Amino acid sequence: MTKPLNVLFLCTHNSARSILAEATLNHLGQGRFKAFSAGSSPRENQQPNPLAIEVLERAGISTNGLRSKTWDEFGNPDAPHMDLVITVCDNAAGEVCPYWPGQPATAHWGYPDPSDAKGTHEQKLEAFRETLLAIRRRLEFLVSLPPASVDKLALQNTARDLAKR
Repeated sequence: MTKPLNVLFLCTHNSARSILAEATLNHLGQGRFKAFSAGSSPRENQQPNPLAIEVLERAGISTNGLRSKTWDEFGNPDAPHMDLVITVCDNAAGEVCPYWPGQPATAHWGYPDPSDAKGTHEQKLEAFRETLLAIRRRLEFLVSLPPASVDKLALQNTARDLAKR
């Protein structure tokens, strides 16, 4: 087996959308992909949103090891080399990203913030479930690609095309 492709999902606080994407790709990736997530400005003592954890667990996706962290962790010399960096919120997409060693492919997959949902616990949970399903649809396409489609240029083009789905 070749080494997995490392994918970093970015959002502002790294508590909802990027956490959902990280856990889902690690679940679907079958060893071909290794997902990570980070935020441009997580709040002090930021934790993954409890509703994100709940919806992942209800979907049968492991939440072990999920934590909110700053994207600075991935700029360190000992950080894993990223092959693809995907922003999943519009705020992070508009920010100046740090330099990523190796110049990974990049794409933007915007999703509404499920943390903004109002209403009962079940209504808020439904917003997270809808976001999880939207993320999962794109990731299922990504993991179904033949190995030749995930070289650097093809990966970037494919990831950007998936933003249109």
